[in-house]
Amino acid sequence: SIASADMDLNQLEVFLTAQTKKQGGITPDQAAVIANFWKTHRTKIHESLIDQSRWEKVLKNMNWRVDLKSQSRHIDQINNPVAIVEMELGKKGQ
Repeated sequence: SIASADMDLNQLEVFLTAQTKKQGGITPDQAAVIANFWKTHRTKIHESLIDQSRWEKVLKNMNWRVDLKSQSRHIDQINNPVAIVEMELGKKGQ
């Protein structure tokens, strides 16, 4: 719950306090250990969750443009916009 909500320190304190008051919950000592662990490793845990939720390929670069026809045999084909998108995919870290 802590990691999926990416809790800040205030949210963490409220959550752990509630867990200590629940019947069958955690002890205050356990809450202190969890809080210390979260403060120390929050960034690493968050990055790990993001990495696990990504597809295998990631977007490396993207270029786009919109073209308009300025000449054509048929007048209804002039000024029709065409979007051209180029996306470069790759594996993370490469």
